[in-house]
Amino acid sequence: MLSLDLGFYNWELFTNYIVKGLLFSLQLTLIATIGGIVVGTFLALMRLSGKPFLVYPATIYVNTMRSIPLVMVILWFFLLIPLLIGKPIGADLSAAITFIAFEAAFFSEIVRAGIASIPKGQSYAGEALGMTYGQNMRLIVLPQAFRNMIPVLMTQTIILFQDTSLVYAIGAYDLLKGFEIAGKNYGRPVETYVLAAATYFVICFSLSKVVRKIQAKVAIIR
Repeated sequence: MLSLDLGFYNWELFTNYIVKGLLFSLQLTLIATIGGIVVGTFLALMRLSGKPFLVYPATIYVNTMRSIPLVMVILWFFLLIPLLIGKPIGADLSAAITFIAFEAAFFSEIVRAGIASIPKGQSYAGEALGMTYGQNMRLIVLPQAFRNMIPVLMTQTIILFQDTSLVYAIGAYDLLKGFEIAGKNYGRPVETYVLAAATYFVICFSLSKVVRKIQAKVAIIR
């Protein structure tokens, strides 16, 4: 009968193996979130521009990325980019590029929905004041849209954090990798995976509670 012994888990294990992986996972999440939102916003604006030469490339990109498993995209970038540039770029940089490129497709749909949620009268008011399309978006539509999108953006960020565990496929030292190495060194692979699952749960559950509170505040502001 399987029995779990978690008594081996101590501060030394945490500082020697887990902290490094946790920091990488958090950094990757932050970089991918910021980069994904920036690129995703441009993709969303391209799709909403009404100009075919902007709409079609953005649509193809978004639909393609959203239809491919993330782990495959991770492997493609890790294996293909070095061939294209003629030198290796490392697992960490490859993971950052991959996550920005992949998450941009998902963030673009969130941004597009956020922009669509703003009443058309807001845009018409800006046009009546003589604002250009760019000024209208930058000063009137996007600030309101992003306020409405905060809960959804944070929810996607939580999913992104969970997905960082997939970088094990290219050997990056993320949170899950830290637990895996600790399990091998301490001879407790099953227990460390249980602890890894518990750690992901605590972090993601705590963040989801924060999202709910923010969502309630946004609803009140509306």
